[in-house]
Amino acid sequence: MNLKKLREAESLFLHRYPGGFASEEMVKIGKKHNVDKLSEFAAGALAKKAFVNQGAVLDDIVKIVSRSSMVSMFEKPKFRDYVNGMNRDDREFLAAGFKRLLHGKQDKGFNDILDVLTEGKLAKWSLMTICPLYFKPTTEVFVKPTTTKNVIKQFELSHLIYKPRPSWEFYESYREAISLMKTKVAPSLSPNNAAFTGFLMMTTAVDK
Repeated sequence: MNLKKLREAESLFLHRYPGGFASEEMVKIGKKHNVDKLSEFAAGALAKKAFVNQGAVLDDIVKIVSRSSMVSMFEKPKFRDYVNGMNRDDREFLAAGFKRLLHGKQDKGFNDILDVLTEGKLAKWSLMTICPLYFKPTTEVFVKPTTTKNVIKQFELSHLIYKPRPSWEFYESYREAISLMKTKVAPSLSPNNAAFTGFLMMTTAVDK
């Protein structure tokens, strides 16, 4: 990690937005993304006890994906239709995967979800990581391809090699990197991990 570049990005961001994400302008931007509201919804909808009713849990997962501003408008209806069209066994398997990812053996859950979404040609980073982010917004991370690639390049996270197909190994390493980077800058830049990666996105060059 290039700490110098991270500190430079911090300085530029705080110069423009004194107070970080508590600044008036960033609060307005934050309201558009509804991270707090969706996190509050996810806390109940995806709680361990909620998985007693697997059908209801999957319906709520579809709601979370559909309401998220961070998931592509093209992916939302495809995910909804795929989940709603699955047979009973596949729905149970997918729900069990989410339960493991959120409450148990995370790597197993991640790979189970990946297997199901792969069958529907929906093995996308956004769909794999949006629910964990909302459920544990200060711990889990949302992997947005362009932002992630730019963060790796800009801050020289040389141990990370991004690939379009999701993998638990990359997710775990990227999550650790984000967690470490948060400790090197002002707390006002990371009220949650969506905000922190938003800060990183705003301070890195976007690929043309």
